[in-house]
Amino acid sequence: MTKAGALIISHGSPQPEWVQAVEEAAGEVRVKEHMPVAVSFLGNVEDASIQHGIDALEAEGVTDILAVMLFVSEGSTHIDEIQYALGIKDAPDKETDLERFRIAARMHVGRPMGDDPDVARMVWDKVSPVSVDPEREVILLVGHGSIHDGFRQRWEAGATALTKRVGEVSGLVCDYALLNPDNVRIKARDWLEKGRRVLIAPLFLSTGYFLQTVIPRKLEGLTYGYTGEALLPHPLLPVWIERQVEELLAAMKTE
Repeated sequence: MTKAGALIISHGSPQPEWVQAVEEAAGEVRVKEHMPVAVSFLGNVEDASIQHGIDALEAEGVTDILAVMLFVSEGSTHIDEIQYALGIKDAPDKETDLERFRIAARMHVGRPMGDDPDVARMVWDKVSPVSVDPEREVILLVGHGSIHDGFRQRWEAGATALTKRVGEVSGLVCDYALLNPDNVRIKARDWLEKGRRVLIAPLFLSTGYFLQTVIPRKLEGLTYGYTGEALLPHPLLPVWIERQVEELLAAMKTE
């Protein structure tokens, strides 16, 4: 007899508010069949590691773990190393210190948030309060990006697709920039020179150093609209998690 359980995997942070935002979103998730749910983090959160989550679900008799990858982009090196450690791939694309997890259950792993329509809605909801003249504005999505070949291209592909979706949702001109490679200031300045008012939309799950310090520092001296808000909290995030679980469960039942 099979029993499914959901494992929500996120990055983690030494900042309590970061962790709290993820845990609160996970707490609003409603899954079918009274499925056990565990929230886990790659690092920086005591007694809430991915291994802790796996152990907790298996202790409840779970035979099939549905792993929800609560990361913004497929280009994250963490996605790669977690997939390797979960046994989804034989070797990571980039060297990692992460060792294989102890897993007895069967693993079913989802995709990160990417260009999901709900994510586009979240982005627009967060940046729309600073929009005052839509016809003269541009939304500049700002993501972490990557310096690693292969991963950078995945970031760019995902950001391109999400930019298109945000444009469809908002009706505004949209573009994106990445902290790695460092082109945030260049993109913002280019749009300002074209006569556009720039609205900064950070692609980060929770607030912290990047939103409060790094992005403003990159844009120092420029004029732009910015709420400084991360994607969380948002009511659509639990909805996205629920849909991920449902899709993984449906795929599991057809295997």
